[in-house]
Amino acid sequence: MDPFRLILSNNLEHFEGINTELERALSSRVGLIEDIGSHSLLGHGKRLRPLLFVLSCQLCGYEGEDSYLLSTIFELIHTASLLHDDVLDNADVRRKKPSANHLWGNQAAVLEGDFLCLKSSSIALGTNNLTFLKRVIEATTQMTEGQIMELTYTHNWNTSPDEYMEIITYKTAVLLSVACACGAILSGAGPEVEDSLSRFGLNLGIAFQLIDDLLDYTSSQEEFGKPVGKDLREGKITLPLIYTVKGLQRSERERLENLFRNGHAGQEDYDDLIALVISKGGIEKIRNRAKSYVDKAALSLNFFPDSAPKKNLLELNQYIIERTY
Repeated sequence: MDPFRLILSNNLEHFEGINTELERALSSRVGLIEDIGSHSLLGHGKRLRPLLFVLSCQLCGYEGEDSYLLSTIFELIHTASLLHDDVLDNADVRRKKPSANHLWGNQAAVLEGDFLCLKSSSIALGTNNLTFLKRVIEATTQMTEGQIMELTYTHNWNTSPDEYMEIITYKTAVLLSVACACGAILSGAGPEVEDSLSRFGLNLGIAFQLIDDLLDYTSSQEEFGKPVGKDLREGKITLPLIYTVKGLQRSERERLENLFRNGHAGQEDYDDLIALVISKGGIEKIRNRAKSYVDKAALSLNFFPDSAPKKNLLELNQYIIERTY
């Protein structure tokens, strides 16, 4: 069975609760907001972030009826970031269908992203929990910093592994980290529990992005839901390419950099570079690195006794390195 199908079947009640609240969150007196939101938010999507929050709440013994509503905070922020990301990248496809900016234009996509982000803040305010709200706002700020950092490193073939790791930590991992940490905060579980769940989400999030960048070179558009080599075409220097160019002669690296930076590369050049990345063995190196973060995440849960929520979190963690889309 597809690993995600197994996770879906084990958490079907949670997925249904999350999706119900997401539909409610899109309610607006402006029809276009609901149309773009339904297209971008409903149907597709793994619901990884809200599921992490719900399971973290359960792990900490929280029994409040608002856990599904509050879980939408993290999916709304994530979707807002994707809407803005697609505008920056001039993307045409997202989650196996036309992107919002392709259908409605950049202005509408940006404004929809703003609406979803503000909606998430409004829901967070409803907790009347200043620590919870503070963590959510801090994470959203860090995500924006990560996006801007990525922008400044576009077409920079001298990007180091450490610089890349800093980008993905802020851009991707902090939201998964805060989704887990907020489960502890809402439960009043204390700093030690909050720290353990925060570390779990952070390491899982780093592994998730490492695999995402790997799949950009090895998957197919049908599986991945967006064009393969998308990052490369957008000038994003991710770890597979960083590892590859490190092993090239300086003259060859400069030739490739000039070819792709100046927009002179054709489809055959992209295909050749993707084949080069795969042939240099960087793919397996990245998969092993992702596995090390998955292992670190699992260790963070040793603090907790065995339970159904812990089992589901560990299965979700393991899925990260097994996924193909």
